[in-house]
Amino acid sequence: MNNLNNFRLRIGDDEYIPIMQGGMGMDISTSAMALEVARLGGIGHISDAIHGAVTDRRYGSDYGKERYEKYKEFKHLRNKSHAKFDLDQIHEAVSTLVSKTMEQKKGKGAIFINIMEKAGMNNAKATLGARLNASLDGGIDGISLAAGLHASSMGLMAENPRFREAKIGIIVSSARALKIFITKSARYNRLPDYIVVEGPLAGGHLGFKINNWEKFDLKTLVQEVLDFLKNEGLDIPVIPAGGIFTGSDATRFLEMGASAVQVATRFTVTKESGLPVKTQQRYFRVRTEEIVVNMVSPTGYPMRMMTDSPCINTSMVPNCERLGYLLNSSGHCPYIDAFHEEKERNPGKRVVVKDKTCICTYMKSFGTWTCGHFAYRLKETTNQLEDGSYQQLTVEDVFNDYLYSTDEKIVLPKK
Repeated sequence: MNNLNNFRLRIGDDEYIPIMQGGMGMDISTSAMALEVARLGGIGHISDAIHGAVTDRRYGSDYGKERYEKYKEFKHLRNKSHAKFDLDQIHEAVSTLVSKTMEQKKGKGAIFINIMEKAGMNNAKATLGARLNASLDGGIDGISLAAGLHASSMGLMAENPRFREAKIGIIVSSARALKIFITKSARYNRLPDYIVVEGPLAGGHLGFKINNWEKFDLKTLVQEVLDFLKNEGLDIPVIPAGGIFTGSDATRFLEMGASAVQVATRFTVTKESGLPVKTQQRYFRVRTEEIVVNMVSPTGYPMRMMTDSPCINTSMVPNCERLGYLLNSSGHCPYIDAFHEEKERNPGKRVVVKDKTCICTYMKSFGTWTCGHFAYRLKETTNQLEDGSYQQLTVEDVFNDYLYSTDEKIVLPKK
């Protein structure tokens, strides 16, 4: 009987178990999670989303406090163009996060970092360059370029001594987007080392429009990318992502020509996950009808989350002086504008913003309950205990179930 363990992922000269754990922002995919996946021989992701707050939490720095003290006198202003990020601090925070993780690495797997282009940080190109180079300088094994076309990313790190040493991949949702990236990257004589094809059933931000995401399916998207690479004579590993819930799902993709799978939602409910245990229990209990795709993210991308996520219908005062990771080059963010417009319409009343969310603040507090389409099946992956709660899994439980399971079965952990 065929299972995922019958395959291996090759990227360059390195071989891995064909399981890539997806990057989940604001310390959901913790260093502990990624390290365990790497120990087991796969590829684990950390994320640089809200990196300063993660480094403050994990390593005792004060980047958020220092930034707030610097800009707090302007917090009443609607325009946040004053709230600039210090490029040296960005480099220090990201390289600390990466190097501290890499110091603990064991096993034959790898640690990659997920870096979103959409984190504008009031100076998009310079801050993106700082994050990319800090990751390389910190010793990361690989970088997954996410949430954007990353037209300038290769150029921003082309002078780094590790530019051709570390693995660099791109996350796309179409062959068209991949073609644009490869065309832009050609001038640096540097093709991506792997391609993650993310379908419409993924958790978090989606690379589709709110009114058409249901028209796409992952299998078709993967086949289109495989056909494009074949026609171009390119041999690059393709890694499907989004809605791959069982080992049997994963195996079918490798049988059609993919090289590995990226999975994330099932890792959210593990001991190594950064999600609080109480929130993990909510993930286990979620029902189909409680998972929606909405447009509350200020990035402009649709986002899949639970209907009762604390970040929906929020009264949160913009906290850009401390965070501000999504500010554009004009010092604006759709949530800031929506907040102040609602405040002006209803002076003296409690502000409730229904169509956008303060995603930086809610990611920091784990209040953005993003999840994959099949999160309602998480209860099938573990044991329900006598008190009605669900047994927390480990990364190894999830990893091995993907690797060895067959016939659509999910192997439950030992009680």
